[in-house]
Amino acid sequence: MKRFHVHVHVDDLGKSIAFYSKLFAAEPTRVEGDYAKWMLDDPRINFAISARGNKVGVDHLGFQVDDPSELAELKERAEAADMALLDQGEAACCYARSEKHWVTDPQGIAWEHFHTLGNIPVFGESKSAAETVEGPACCAPRGKPVGIAVKSSDSPCC
Repeated sequence: MKRFHVHVHVDDLGKSIAFYSKLFAAEPTRVEGDYAKWMLDDPRINFAISARGNKVGVDHLGFQVDDPSELAELKERAEAADMALLDQGEAACCYARSEKHWVTDPQGIAWEHFHTLGNIPVFGESKSAAETVEGPACCAPRGKPVGIAVKSSDSPCC
């Protein structure tokens, strides 16, 4: 089953955690010094915020899947629609290790499709296989990755 994913950059993590905790009537499932995440079942969403971006607002959208076959299906849909696709393979970002790929909508909004493999103790690590033209890719691609047009972001990661 798929879970909708939204990642928002915020300027005050503490105030944002308090606001979203009240809005969702739930405490975050993970809190770090620069990041918080809610894994909600009603609605089924992975909602993450971070204080890492220079520009506040929605950074990227996506779908988190429960198994590799669902990720493969999303990848096939993107390829069938002739969408430019950045396949990161296994990546470490947002305190998690995931298998992922990216597509970009006609407005330039990055969409992340991913299957979480486990937690990690750091926000992100880059891998040479996930390099973009302008630097390492972690969460929403920062520069223009090879073969895909993306919305520019000032964030160093996620």
